[in-house]
Amino acid sequence: MLRVHFTAADLARTRIADGPDPLWETVLSVHQLTEQSPDPALRAWRTRECTHGRAALRMLRPVMPPRGYFPDFLTPAASLGGLESGIGAVLSTPRQRLRAELTRLVDRAAPPAWMRPLAEGEPESLRRLGRALRAYHTSVLRPAWPWIGRHTEQDRLWRAQTQSVAGTDAMLRTFGSLLRWRPPVLTVDYPVDRDLHLDGRGLLLVPSYFCRQLPVALADGSLPPVLVYPARPPAGRDTGGDAAGATGTESLAQLLGHTRAAVLQSLGGLCTTSELARRAGVSASSASEHAGVLRRAGLITSTRLRNRVHHSLTPLGTALLAGHTVAVTA
Repeated sequence: MLRVHFTAADLARTRIADGPDPLWETVLSVHQLTEQSPDPALRAWRTRECTHGRAALRMLRPVMPPRGYFPDFLTPAASLGGLESGIGAVLSTPRQRLRAELTRLVDRAAPPAWMRPLAEGEPESLRRLGRALRAYHTSVLRPAWPWIGRHTEQDRLWRAQTQSVAGTDAMLRTFGSLLRWRPPVLTVDYPVDRDLHLDGRGLLLVPSYFCRQLPVALADGSLPPVLVYPARPPAGRDTGGDAAGATGTESLAQLLGHTRAAVLQSLGGLCTTSELARRAGVSASSASEHAGVLRRAGLITSTRLRNRVHHSLTPLGTALLAGHTVAVTA
């Protein structure tokens, strides 16, 4: 059992993340590819993606075991700013922390030979880890990122709107039995018994597609408090299932290309270029370039508000995503 202890200051500083975290989704999806009895809802994804990114998966699997401890440095807070920000933070982990966290991991299992130089902060080992994280995301997660984003966005919007209208107390109650809120303590079913005192730092709640059962927290309670939880859209607003999402994504990718399709599918309401890049799992420059192409095709509109450009779907773009037949005049 995990007991998260709040103060009044913590309630004021608690928030829902803007979307899925690419490195948390990396760790948790590796768990799903490693499980002997995976979630049936992920069967189609797992069958398809087990054939991709095998070399990266072989390297990541030993540092991301599906049971028990895995190192906190693999899921830095900077990852919410995008994959490259997260990888940069991983590669900048102080040597003392690398040694402490990887020693704790290897005490539980026989480590591969490359893990010892990694624990010593050897630069080439760190670069190798960074390449594996990037390759895994590109080959396994990026094709799925649009429907990962849609699924988590429904959950995020529901809870964020509840918090905005009725306050944090009401938002925490939306989790029901998943996270049991009995002020001032949030109780979570957990593999180990522990207490997490927020001490005025607040709590960041991160919706996750690949967190399928119990919520997950960082092992080190001195780090900024994070709780990653299974995204569960409100009743009647689910995305239509993994297989349907994957099929729709693939059809659109054949028409527009994978990256441009991901950018289009990541739009929902007004969205800045940086938000679009994060949702689609691409760089800001790439998101801007693809948004320009989609705008010229009449699929999105872009409006400058102060110093930011906001993008939204046009009726034509909405119809294309919905799979409707649209009459286009010259």
